[in-house]
Amino acid sequence: MNQRIAWMAGAAIALAVAIGAGYWLGMRSAAIPDAGPQTAAGAGKGERKVLYYRNPMGLPDTSPVPKKDSMGMDYIAVYEGEVAPEAATPAGTVRIAPEKQQLLGVRTEPAAERELRRTVRALGTIQPNERLLYRVTPRFEGWIERLHVNTTGQPVARGQPLMEVYSPELVSAQEEYLIALRAAEQTRASGSEAQAVMQRLTESALRRMRNLGVSDEELNTLRREGKGRSSLTFRSPTAGVVTQKPSVQGMRFMPGDVLYEIADLSSVWMLAEVSEQDLELVRAGQDAAVRIVAYPDKQFTGKVLFVYPTLEQATRTARVRIELANRERLLKPAMFGNVELASDHAGKALAIPDSAVLDSGTRQMVLVRRGEGLFEPRTVRLGMRADGYVEVTDGLQPGEEVVVRANFLIDAESNLKAALGSFGHAHGDAQKPTAAQTYRGQGKVATVDAKAGTVEIEHGPIASLNWPAMTMEFRARDKSKLGGLKPGQSVEFEISQPKAGEFLIESIAPATPPAHSGHGGK
Repeated sequence: MNQRIAWMAGAAIALAVAIGAGYWLGMRSAAIPDAGPQTAAGAGKGERKVLYYRNPMGLPDTSPVPKKDSMGMDYIAVYEGEVAPEAATPAGTVRIAPEKQQLLGVRTEPAAERELRRTVRALGTIQPNERLLYRVTPRFEGWIERLHVNTTGQPVARGQPLMEVYSPELVSAQEEYLIALRAAEQTRASGSEAQAVMQRLTESALRRMRNLGVSDEELNTLRREGKGRSSLTFRSPTAGVVTQKPSVQGMRFMPGDVLYEIADLSSVWMLAEVSEQDLELVRAGQDAAVRIVAYPDKQFTGKVLFVYPTLEQATRTARVRIELANRERLLKPAMFGNVELASDHAGKALAIPDSAVLDSGTRQMVLVRRGEGLFEPRTVRLGMRADGYVEVTDGLQPGEEVVVRANFLIDAESNLKAALGSFGHAHGDAQKPTAAQTYRGQGKVATVDAKAGTVEIEHGPIASLNWPAMTMEFRARDKSKLGGLKPGQSVEFEISQPKAGEFLIESIAPATPPAHSGHGGK
């Protein structure tokens, strides 16, 4: 009996050796091309050059020579002229195929030194030039007998009569001045001492008239006519526009009352509200371009006179005073307009188009071109922005190309945040799960641990992953999918690769038995 068992065991071993040898010879003959026309053709084209060998599990690990991974799987050769698959993309980069770049409209531009000129824009209103405002105020008590200028907004010329007023004090002052003049004439034949006394009296009366605001024209008329007048004419001290006129005919006024306010509008102010963040770019003497809503086709130029030292708390703006010439009197108080202040940046700065920046809210990134189809997401530190460009103070070198168009599409296409994970940065934003690519396979359950959520499968080749047949343990994304599985059971399964080197069971089910043709009749 023992001899028979030993004979059967020896026969089984011999059969296994024969099968193994046949399989080896078959694989060797398949690997060696026939010495015929194909060999000649291959020799004519030349052998393909192996660039490197990549990890079969998708890990970011390459080798210049053939090798095996920890599971005994051969590294996969990458030949010259081939585009390495996504799994072999260097860590910290994303790969976009050339045809997909063309579809997305990807465009790059090198970072370069440039002179940044930033334009500060603000809103403002026209105001009268405070230096050219005049108020007509009497220095005596009186009554308005007649108004020559009786409407607000009326233009007036310098020296133009404004109103006729009556004042007992003014009449008395005229009489005193006339008496002093007559006395001075009568004492001309007297001694020098009497003449000196009368001269002082005349000068005193004249000074009182001037202190009361009597103009030289009125004084000349008084001397010529030689008699006092019951009313006095108030004249405009400047050419301008009447902005206030509280005067009413017959009204009584007191010393210091404002009877007219006249604004000379040959020069006006624009009071602009500049944002707090732009204040460092504004200075006195700076050129300003102003466009008024009423005249969209005209541009007025002026200069910044003064930057107010206070800030408006509600709007976070500061007031800037700009002086504008108004020779044609087109600019009127309270007109609304836009102001542009050109500011020069000190020296040249490394800059990129502002469209290249991907701003997550907590940091700013750009996509740097690292080669054909390879893009590296990189965190940068930014400075001032001007004319569509932004200054880069850290993170880029001159000449490095950044994506300036379709960078958001690349972000969406390549799951940029996953590539950024290799930098070790924590992302504060909650990430939405994305649909992962799955790979189908068939095999037989070796062991299963539903509680731990793992299953070991003896599976056949998976062409989409370039995997040969092997036994491998997988973890299930959903442990409940492993319920009911038993060792030895044939299954069909789908796996995904959430990250390099990790594969998860997405679905698993008993294999569907092959369809059989119908049996013949009994």
